[in-house]
Amino acid sequence: MNITKYIPNTITSLSLVCGCVACVQALQGNILYATLWIIAGAVFDFFDGFAARTFNAFSPIGKDLDSLADMVSFGVAPGMIIFTLLNQASSALPFSTLNALIPYLAFVIPVFSALRLAKFNIDTRQTTSFIGLPVPAHALFLSSAAYSALPIIQNNQSLFVICTLVVIFSTSYLLVSEIPMFSLKIKSLAWKGNELRYILIICSAIFIILWGLLGLAGAILLYIILSIFNKK
Repeated sequence: MNITKYIPNTITSLSLVCGCVACVQALQGNILYATLWIIAGAVFDFFDGFAARTFNAFSPIGKDLDSLADMVSFGVAPGMIIFTLLNQASSALPFSTLNALIPYLAFVIPVFSALRLAKFNIDTRQTTSFIGLPVPAHALFLSSAAYSALPIIQNNQSLFVICTLVVIFSTSYLLVSEIPMFSLKIKSLAWKGNELRYILIICSAIFIILWGLLGLAGAILLYIILSIFNKK
């Protein structure tokens, strides 16, 4: 029995579990823990592909399972975080009964994440790079930025709601946009050909050391900027 062929799907399943726990934590108001579980899910998501390539254990079920796990961990989970925070902050808005509807705008995140994943599965252009923002990067950006913005809720709820809605609609558009995004897969350790990847890795490490979770959001923003201005 070749047990290695089950390793990638097992890792993908662990990513799915992380996403489920993140959803629970988000709805309970534990934004930090929800964010950390999304980060854990992203780590498993990276290593399931690595394991599949290492053991040559690719399968149709693995591809579908990966998309389903991504939908939960990087679509629904960040949507739950934003829903919870908007639910806390929207009561300060002057829209009376309409305030209760505003948190549901957070579900634009899982909707566009699903569209992105469906598009990715049938787009043959995305074998070595991406067209549009990958859902794990989107989830990491939203969750880490949302946690870092918690003090704004206490000081200015209206500003938080406005800024959050602008951000989630803008970044959700990036998911299905035609903007080329480079992949983080490194085929060799040479500098040439991996310049953007090394720049991103080095800057990300510096950002996270200096600013913690806010630095993670900054790293994803840098990834988007580097991709947009990459002319290759």
